[in-house]
Amino acid sequence: MSDWSPEQYLKFERERTQPAKDLAARLERCPIQALDVGCGPGNSTQVVASRFPDAEVIGIDSSANMIEAAGNEHPQLKFLRCDVSQELGSLPHGFDLVFSNACIQWVPDHHKLLPELMGLLKPGGTLAVQVPVNFEEPIHQIITSTVEREEWRRRIPYYRNFYTLTQEAYFNLLGEISADFSMWETVYMHRMPSHQAIMDWYSSTGLRPYLDAAVNEEARQGFYNEVFRQVREAYPVQKNGEIIFRFPRLFFIAQAKN
Repeated sequence: MSDWSPEQYLKFERERTQPAKDLAARLERCPIQALDVGCGPGNSTQVVASRFPDAEVIGIDSSANMIEAAGNEHPQLKFLRCDVSQELGSLPHGFDLVFSNACIQWVPDHHKLLPELMGLLKPGGTLAVQVPVNFEEPIHQIITSTVEREEWRRRIPYYRNFYTLTQEAYFNLLGEISADFSMWETVYMHRMPSHQAIMDWYSSTGLRPYLDAAVNEEARQGFYNEVFRQVREAYPVQKNGEIIFRFPRLFFIAQAKN
């Protein structure tokens, strides 16, 4: 898979950053040291730093492009390249806050991952996570059903593993590994100016691995066009000319055991 594009990701910086702001706003304890897991281009790291200006905040991401963009945009903050799926053990421990906005859906085995994230905390520290849960939304359904059609299986030889757990599974897991926790879901109703904007949004995230896997440029463009055709049918234009782009997200905050 090609590396992430900060420019493409930040086309919708306000919309992508709002869940991080909403998660940070629910945090009550002021951390001394905080870790932002899956920091991307640094927008979520800046949210944590702004919420807690006296804290030392470190952002980590597996993408070299994202880390470079984050460092350039936020030179006052510290960023490290780290693959969360393999290299958490290389990080320092004893954080007061481990924060993660829209990252862990790309990381396998959450039954293993969440205890490891909790393990980075001091006793009584806080784990704060936001993860997309848009499996039932049209864009997700369109991509999944299209790539499974016979005409696309050979041209887009990619199967995405979805690592996000059910709400019940997260509830039970957090009940086992934390001293206390809270969970909630928010559905964001993003105002998109066009169907093309929805495609631009998803081309930098959920659609990206499928486009990267195309056997050639013809297959890549053909798959893109087919998804685009269905997106235009699935998302009606509203009276003001905009399109409602629903995006459900799951949040949880958990306290490490003492």
